[in-house]
Amino acid sequence: MDLAFTQAEDAFRAEARAWLRAHVPAAPLPSLETEEGFAAHRAWEAELAADRWPVVNWPTAYGGRDAGLIGWLLFEEEYYAAGAPGRVSQNGISLLAPTLFDHGTPEQRARVLPPMATGETVWAQAWSEPEAGSDLASLRSRAVRTEGGWLLSGQKTWSSRAAFADRAFGLFRTDPDTPRPHQGLTYLMFDLRAAGVTVRPIRRLDGKPAFAELFLDEVFVPDADVIGAPGQGWRIAMSAAGNERGLMLRSPGRYLAAAERLHTLWRTQGSPRDTRDRVADALIGARAYQLFTYAAASRFLDGDALGPESSLNKVFWSEYDIALTETALDLLGEEGEFADTEWAERYVFALAGPIYAGTNEIQRDIIAERVLGLPKGRR
Repeated sequence: MDLAFTQAEDAFRAEARAWLRAHVPAAPLPSLETEEGFAAHRAWEAELAADRWPVVNWPTAYGGRDAGLIGWLLFEEEYYAAGAPGRVSQNGISLLAPTLFDHGTPEQRARVLPPMATGETVWAQAWSEPEAGSDLASLRSRAVRTEGGWLLSGQKTWSSRAAFADRAFGLFRTDPDTPRPHQGLTYLMFDLRAAGVTVRPIRRLDGKPAFAELFLDEVFVPDADVIGAPGQGWRIAMSAAGNERGLMLRSPGRYLAAAERLHTLWRTQGSPRDTRDRVADALIGARAYQLFTYAAASRFLDGDALGPESSLNKVFWSEYDIALTETALDLLGEEGEFADTEWAERYVFALAGPIYAGTNEIQRDIIAERVLGLPKGRR
């Protein structure tokens, strides 16, 4: 792995830093888990898009800059270091877009990606069901063939961003008679405002509707919104999951910036000795994750696919995030735990990290069996 950046990459980083310095709001936006905050973050996405910053690694035809994977990593480092707002379009950008690049049609990419980049269309993830979370293959929601498309029925739950989003993507059972549960599934996109869709927000510990459950009653979806071939949804979903756990969902920039802010907080609190080692662990962990990610990116750019090693990333960042935010809350005391602060909101979100994107128990099974080659355990 070559850790030296090219002149073009250094220039790209400098341009991004200057733009962010000039445009990042002076005061934090309201929480994106509220209606007011969601609208403010959507406007921020549009401001990013005006200068083609929201998806720097995408082709220019879809609103990107063709900056590649390294460009994306550099931009993310600058973005978080600048204290820029959270991204309300992240589900679409980090999960649906890579799926469309790999499995979508040219028509789907041209129709879906540009409004995703500008925040005009915000996407929700609709994978989990009441009895199909980490065991995704046991999902029951179905899609039945009809003239010109499909009719969706069933229930999705813990759907991120669905309380205020415009559209969603997920898996549906289109052939209930297949011998194995992960067969006969189809990947579909659908409108959250279509007839037959009921969105019921799920409130988080702090009362904000970060998730929602979706009730679908014969919701019509045209054939144009099927991703890949009907019945091949599992293979496509696993491709998306690899992206989610691997490089695209949690960039190192997020943790480098958080670790620096934790360090600053520790100093402003008088540099207490009882938290010194935890703050040092946070700084070292962020740097280690950065190097690990650059190594993975180098292998990917050399032609290697993202394999089961993606699970190492997911376990690391989800547990790291909790440890980091717990240290910050300990430094702040009661003020940090009960006040509506950045650290309190981050902590509430971090608690879900070991669960979403595939639980850490599942990820450890993958690491044991597919990375370390250990025998399968009893289930």
